[in-house]
Amino acid sequence: MKPVRLLTAVGTGLAVAGTVHTAANLRLMRRPSASVDAISERVSVLLPMRNEAQHAHACLSSVVNQVELDDVEILVLDDGSTDGTAGIAREALADRQQTRVVDGSADPLPAGWLGKPWACERLTREASGSVLVFIDADVVLEPTALAQAITLLRSMPADLISPYPRQLADGLLPRLIQPLLQWSWLTTVPLRASEVSRRESLAVANGQFLVADAVALRRAGGFTSVRGEVLDDVALMRAVKRSSGRGTVVDGTDLATCRMYATGPALIDGYTKSLWSAFGSPLGSAAVMTSLALAYVVPPLAAVTARSPLTRTIGLAGYAAAVAGRVMVARRTQQRILPDVVAHPVSIVTLATLTAMSWNRRRRGTLTWKGRLVTVDGSSR
Repeated sequence: MKPVRLLTAVGTGLAVAGTVHTAANLRLMRRPSASVDAISERVSVLLPMRNEAQHAHACLSSVVNQVELDDVEILVLDDGSTDGTAGIAREALADRQQTRVVDGSADPLPAGWLGKPWACERLTREASGSVLVFIDADVVLEPTALAQAITLLRSMPADLISPYPRQLADGLLPRLIQPLLQWSWLTTVPLRASEVSRRESLAVANGQFLVADAVALRRAGGFTSVRGEVLDDVALMRAVKRSSGRGTVVDGTDLATCRMYATGPALIDGYTKSLWSAFGSPLGSAAVMTSLALAYVVPPLAAVTARSPLTRTIGLAGYAAAVAGRVMVARRTQQRILPDVVAHPVSIVTLATLTAMSWNRRRRGTLTWKGRLVTVDGSSR
């Protein structure tokens, strides 16, 4: 077999296998029940915020308006904001009991800690609930989201679950990249196995919305165990599993929405801040990106450029399989379908470019997030 045809056939095989796995995961993925009873145990809702004036009111309003919770406290940590976030948070919580805005500047960021893990650790120390719910400021909850998520946590049973919010994306770069978040783990991670396995490669989570058993989280070391981790959400899931806990990502499409990045430049800063740590090493990143290109870039290229009709047909089959996988995920997670899914090869190339940029910025020591420099050893200042 000619080299081009062989590469195309291998890539097509990978694309087909990925889409078959996606279909299986979509059937097996845990979904919260639409019907829940009132939650009687104490719940602590914990929100780290740093310069989130544009998001704070909508997020906190959705938290305050949660129903089916008998006993809930809401704690916001203002992490040195300079845009009035603390004032907006106090106003949003003014008419609600058991709420507090914690001044993060009273306990400065220690050496070796990144900002968000430290903020979450501070909140964990203040919390009194048997269930701890961590929510990012750019998340907006549906009225029964917390009750549904906690019911699922207790019914699985699990120690930590990550209800994955519906991702809102506008603009070229967000529409190319954001849909890859859910598509990636639905395509590569066996979700039911990830619930019980301690293998680090099967740990998946999204820090936008985390629901944890308080005792299990503290047994795992809490955020102290991930203090220098850029991808603290996945690292936290790994820590829980190492302490004999269970957990995984679940479908949060009907529970919450999140708009991570409103612009292309914001997306570039956000992804380059963390992509370098996603695959362990430059070699690991190169291996993953090469595999993705083989499965999702080579077949469509062959479909339009190969001289052999058979090679073009094989490439077209691989491209069709990839698009089919994206369509299935988009339907389930309420994302745009057309024309976004047909640009899947471009999305993969863009992701590889961002990964290379991330490693370059890490090498040069220019990684920043929320106005803080992320140093090479993972700490920030």
